[in-house]
Amino acid sequence: MDLTYLLTPFFAWLVAGVTKFMVNCARERRLAFDLIGYGGMPSNHSAIVSSVAAIVALREGIEHPAFVVALGLAFVVMLDANSLRRQVGRHAEQINKLNVQVAVESVVLRERMGHSRLEILAGILVGCLSAWILNSLALTW
Repeated sequence: MDLTYLLTPFFAWLVAGVTKFMVNCARERRLAFDLIGYGGMPSNHSAIVSSVAAIVALREGIEHPAFVVALGLAFVVMLDANSLRRQVGRHAEQINKLNVQVAVESVVLRERMGHSRLEILAGILVGCLSAWILNSLALTW
């Protein structure tokens, strides 16, 4: 098996995660370990699924059935990140406000969920660039 298919999404996840951590640290002007998780720039999920679609396109071509499957998966993940998970974050925000008003002692829900379109686009760019880099390196192995 060509390990490039396995290494590409892992590499994209790593690059997106490190980039997101650096962006969060720069924004907060501190080591922002508490902001690791869902949401933020760039989208890890978008980077991972985009890298898979891109490496299949680069290796097999866009006419290959695996590319269509990877592209379909990428669309589902990115739509979910922009719509459903973003709405979950908004609901958590309102529930947290209600808990404060009623003075109910409860766990504070995580409000930072989902991604903006810009964060998803950044994830796509990270994923495609990761696939291109690993595909280029694999040709020299």
